[in-house]
Amino acid sequence: MEENRELDTFSQELKQELVENILPYWVTHALDTTYGGFYGYITTNNKVDKKASKGGILNSRILWTFSKAYHVLGDRHYLEAADHAYAYLRDTFLDRENGGVYWMVDHKGRPEETRKHIYNQSFAIYGLAEYFNATGHEESLQLAKELFYLIEKYGYDKQYGGYLEAFTREWGMEEEHRLSEKDMAAEKSMNTHLHILEAYTNLFRVWKNPQLKERLTELIDVMLNHIVGPSYQFILFFDRKWRKLSDVVSYGHDIEGSWLLYEAAEVLGDEERLEKVREATLNMAEKVITDGLAENGGLMNEREADNVDKEKIWWVQAEGMVGFFNAYQLTLNNDYLKETFHLWRFTKQHMIDQRHGEWYWKLDEQNDAYHEMPKVEPWKCPYHNSRCCFELLERLERHKTDHRKGVNDGGIY
Repeated sequence: MEENRELDTFSQELKQELVENILPYWVTHALDTTYGGFYGYITTNNKVDKKASKGGILNSRILWTFSKAYHVLGDRHYLEAADHAYAYLRDTFLDRENGGVYWMVDHKGRPEETRKHIYNQSFAIYGLAEYFNATGHEESLQLAKELFYLIEKYGYDKQYGGYLEAFTREWGMEEEHRLSEKDMAAEKSMNTHLHILEAYTNLFRVWKNPQLKERLTELIDVMLNHIVGPSYQFILFFDRKWRKLSDVVSYGHDIEGSWLLYEAAEVLGDEERLEKVREATLNMAEKVITDGLAENGGLMNEREADNVDKEKIWWVQAEGMVGFFNAYQLTLNNDYLKETFHLWRFTKQHMIDQRHGEWYWKLDEQNDAYHEMPKVEPWKCPYHNSRCCFELLERLERHKTDHRKGVNDGGIY
């Protein structure tokens, strides 16, 4: 059938992008064989700054990427990259005296920014859990457990629920809450909660701890009750009592959150919450289609009141494809599948750097790349676009299997 051929072509292109562009790029250009870990800054045309600082989030995301790659594809070159990332996280980013993961080290691996942001601890858990899942390395699971208990000890808000943002090296309260300069200085944020949810979901896959289950359940409720707004768009910033501090809409986080929420409820195995999340998931995806798609292709960045940022960010396109395909799986509504394919065509045409490899950081409103923006820096990583490929490949295979069994009967258009 025509629809099956198109799905097969999509699957083949995703795998090709993964194994011929994304994964080789990071091994070829970013791996630091002198001081360990991965270089902290590489320009669009692949000039490496070997003295750039190295971020904890970037290293954890690389650890996740190559752990997942080895687990799914079985290539030992990916295991070597995952081992390299794991050793560097364990030996360099972990604070052996106070516990937790540093925000930043210098190019030689010496602690540079030592604050303990909960977002950063979460990504370490995410990567460590995936490494354990791929290798069975017990030490990595133990480190993930230790970080979980630290988050619960210091970050969990016993009075109002949810999690606070940032702490000092010694786990005292940190006055600087922000993840980046563009963020609001708020006591609680959507972004931190979304990625704690993501990390705890991945950890629960390999560790069925009762306290972890309780917190994952509570996180889903926090997302539904506080963070998903009445218009089915995330509220981004809050004070400690969950009072809203921002009206900014982030289309990328909305569509990413739509599928991560459903994944969390699915892994948890709570049917009652799964049904609640399903409703929110589909409404969020529909809202992104209504408000976030640009007329000339791609998903726009964000909106504040009447001011729309129509630039296109690499990770927003990647998460959009997964989010729309997830909505298609839940409904068999071909409109969602159509948007998945539209985003893939847009990404191939504009976002993937056919000359120098990887994906551009950002495109302007006319879909021209910002060539001055780097391919690698503390936030520019292989986790969003590789995960997009992994997720879609797995979901496409499940879809084909279900279709053969007669579970689904949906076409592409």
